[in-house]
Amino acid sequence: MTDQQLPLIVVDAANVVGSRPDGWWRDRHGATERLRDRLVGLADTGVAGMPGPVEVLMVVEGKARTVTSVPTVATVAASGPGDDRIVDLVATAVNRPILVVTADRELRRRVGTLGANVAGPSVLHAHDQA
Repeated sequence: MTDQQLPLIVVDAANVVGSRPDGWWRDRHGATERLRDRLVGLADTGVAGMPGPVEVLMVVEGKARTVTSVPTVATVAASGPGDDRIVDLVATAVNRPILVVTADRELRRRVGTLGANVAGPSVLHAHDQA
């Protein structure tokens, strides 16, 4: 099965990183790399009712735009607002189950109208504990 056939998890990196007051604002790039590394296992396990295998995309922006991909987590650099890039990714992922992880209400609304499921950052934080 190719990645384009797998269910898709799209992570709003800035929103998820910002959901924990752990000092991320001192090093946005490093905090985003740590998030990416915590997501590595999701490709096999899935999350929030979406079982693996899945494709994991993490949308990065701003100072974290240069965070690189790893084998099971692809980073997608947004040249403008990350929310717009996430909406574009959802709109082009035709006929695939999609989960967008964000707490941003407007983004949740936008991707929901395109048929994506949404979950808050807590699903990833719960995954950290597993």
